Amino acid sequence: MRFLLLATIWGLSFLLVKAGTQGFPALQVAFGRVAFGAAALAAVLVLRRDRLPRGLGLWVNLAVAAMFLNAASFALFAFSAQRIPSALTGICNATTPLFTTLASLVALPGERPARRQLVGLLIGFLGVLVVFGVWDGTAGQSITGMLMALAAATSMGIGWVYVRRFLTGSGCSSLSLSAGQLAAGTVELAIVTGAFSDLPTRFPARSLLAVLVLGVLGTGGAFLVQYGLVRDAGATVAATVTYVIPVVSTLAGVLILGESLTWNEPAGTAVVLVGAALSQLGVAAATATATATTTSPATGPPATTTAVESAEPVTQIASECHAEHSHPLG
Repeated sequence: MRFLLLATIWGLSFLLVKAGTQGFPALQVAFGRVAFGAAALAAVLVLRRDRLPRGLGLWVNLAVAAMFLNAASFALFAFSAQRIPSALTGICNATTPLFTTLASLVALPGERPARRQLVGLLIGFLGVLVVFGVWDGTAGQSITGMLMALAAATSMGIGWVYVRRFLTGSGCSSLSLSAGQLAAGTVELAIVTGAFSDLPTRFPARSLLAVLVLGVLGTGGAFLVQYGLVRDAGATVAATVTYVIPVVSTLAGVLILGESLTWNEPAGTAVVLVGAALSQLGVAAATATATATTTSPATGPPATTTAVESAEPVTQIASECHAEHSHPLG
């Protein structure tokens, strides 16, 4: 039940971003999303009598993580929603595990790529070309919008590698880290939004409600559901939600917003998801081999959990922090 709830919340988030950008500029939608999410987690933090992280070094790392996972990615998704259908934005989001795997190969030298991993990356990026419909000039969709969505997925992929390397094993609770990350993201987006957009002069009810729900449920609330799912069912089960999100976002865009897609977009999505699954299995195989052949501490939890990473930035910290109790960390 929670699995379906989580997939629904995250899948509908792209529809909510679209609705938000119909009344507010993209940067304001991103700021509202992070601010409302931070407020929701702050309330839970108080109720659970937890506290925010302490230490300048930890906050610097949280700020960097927030820049990639919240500020840049949320803003880019909002900008892309102004140019392409929400269903297509959700499809582009499904490439995040590919970019996470690619970033880990570059930034984590201890992880040597397995053959299956490289094949998965190749298949996944071929799927991106199918989604784009490159043989037909992007099939009438905005190339700028699609590239922005892919840039958002890339930013998230880089951010998760950073989280894994610098925040996993910090000793703080997952709730504390998540609230801290969203607080840092709120400050970053407040500065950027204030510099590049004017204060809103009107507050359309539909768009305001969309941003509110997006922040409180799609960002803050989803964290609570995700953490409980990881705790009770394990990270592997929780990770499979990634492969349901494009289905939900596509159905929502088509049935609720009346968006239209061409055949290559869902077909390409299937290819992307196959590639993502293979790349994650490749990481799992490489991690298992490394674990069996060395006694040194691992650089982080097995990357098989990175399928969760394409779903929602704040929630992956939950699964990473949860994983720190069951995996050796460097």
